[in-house]
Amino acid sequence: MLSLIVFLPIIAGLVILAVPASQKQIIRIVSLVAALAQGVLAVLIWRHYDPTMAGIVAAPGGSPVGSFQLIERIPWITLDLGTFGPLRIEYFLGVDGISITMVLLTALISIIGILSSWPIQKQVKGYFILYNLLATAMMGCFVALDFFLFYVFWELMLLPMYFLIGIWGGPNREYAAIKFFLYTLFGSVFMLLVMIGLYFSVIDPLTGQHTFNLVAMADQANYIKGAILGPDSVTWRYVAFIVLFVGFAIKVPMFPFHTWLPDAHVEAPTPISVILAGVLLKLGTYGMMRINFPLFPEVFQAGMYVIGVFGAINIIYGAFCALAQQDLKKMVAYSSISHMGYVLLGLAAGNSEGMLGALYQMFNHGTITAMLFLLVGVIYDRAHSRQIDKFGGLASYMPVYAGVVTVAWFASLGLPGLSGFISEALVFVGAFREPITRPIAIVSVLGIVFGAAYLLWSLQRMFLGKRKPDALYELEVDAHGHEHIHFHDWKGKLDLDARELTMLVPLGIIVIALGIYPMPVMGLLTTSINKLVQVLAPVAMSAVH
Repeated sequence: MLSLIVFLPIIAGLVILAVPASQKQIIRIVSLVAALAQGVLAVLIWRHYDPTMAGIVAAPGGSPVGSFQLIERIPWITLDLGTFGPLRIEYFLGVDGISITMVLLTALISIIGILSSWPIQKQVKGYFILYNLLATAMMGCFVALDFFLFYVFWELMLLPMYFLIGIWGGPNREYAAIKFFLYTLFGSVFMLLVMIGLYFSVIDPLTGQHTFNLVAMADQANYIKGAILGPDSVTWRYVAFIVLFVGFAIKVPMFPFHTWLPDAHVEAPTPISVILAGVLLKLGTYGMMRINFPLFPEVFQAGMYVIGVFGAINIIYGAFCALAQQDLKKMVAYSSISHMGYVLLGLAAGNSEGMLGALYQMFNHGTITAMLFLLVGVIYDRAHSRQIDKFGGLASYMPVYAGVVTVAWFASLGLPGLSGFISEALVFVGAFREPITRPIAIVSVLGIVFGAAYLLWSLQRMFLGKRKPDALYELEVDAHGHEHIHFHDWKGKLDLDARELTMLVPLGIIVIALGIYPMPVMGLLTTSINKLVQVLAPVAMSAVH
């Protein structure tokens, strides 16, 4: 099932290659069917996964990094390097509670992205081929358990995202695409060097050979004494940790590596902004949890405070930047930077509450920001403007749109009863209970206040108050002094249509349902999170039940 869910979009892309470019509707339908099939597979994987099972692992005797299920493991590349021994790369897939949550999120956002892409008219065939390639790369990253295979999927994301922004984006799309590409490639190149160093430092107990197996790498007993990245090579392990961390931090994005994100979001078409915020940013923090921290736990322990400080900077700096924006899409982009700071803060706590809150925040942020960017796309399609000050009184003639915006805005704010509240609360519980991150948690609470300021201020300016001539309509006054509104609506539409409701209503239901009863997602996480915390802090572990 894992191979199928990864490569279904590629199969769809090959089918699209055989379809004439003029058959735009067929191309869209093929992509949608593949995305829906991916969603069905994600649900089947979720149903087959047993979060209480603790024995299906990749190495004999078990590994403390998690219990991986639905494993697919076969030799992929085997070469004889002479004096260096054989080079062995495996096609190794598996899921635990951490990755299966991201699999569900990726499948959901991929479907939403296809529906959002329906109005695309420019080079439709090329667009959907690249979109499906991106969907394969994202899903592959979340299920790969071989570092080399993970790196292949990680790099594969760059190509389609570069062209999707650079061809279908806004006026400054080339600049935004190149900036995104260079930033991400910078981190990836150094990640490659660390990956090679780890390969020659770890022995797979299953084969007795050097390995890219992430499960074996996370088991410190498998490191070779005296190897450049072995446990006794303190300096090199610190260097490797920092290099990996920067590579993943760029993707988060963490201050000061964040500057590519607002440009990418503003210039990207709405579906790609949805994918970027909903899934791609999560790959940075997922990489930290899956690779960075378990492989170098002693360095993580030494750097918890620094990671927490950067998390707090993200939270407050992102909120301040969002507060200053006049472009609605740029405001949402900076809010993403702020909310990903909560994930970093939860990770820095190093305990089960913080880690659980961080991972749950990753899922919730994916659904909430997908709603936010879709809603920005709706108003831009009609008004061809995103300037907040150009709108006023929108709620009086777009009531359904205003209602959905209110749900999304308050979910982003962290209102109790909506999903964002529970994840942020867990992050603060985890950060506050650790003396090293407690001061950081106290300062980070200010981010909630500033978040309320920019969200409520934009809500008030756009949807409440007096109507005024803006990008949506003109006011005419007749001879009797009566005002008449002439809408410049988009193809006869004003409020949300059926396609837009199909995208937004399921996300809204998820946001509300998981805010009331979060266990369908959190129940998947606790066993794997507790095992990860056990690796990071074997002595002091706070277990969540």
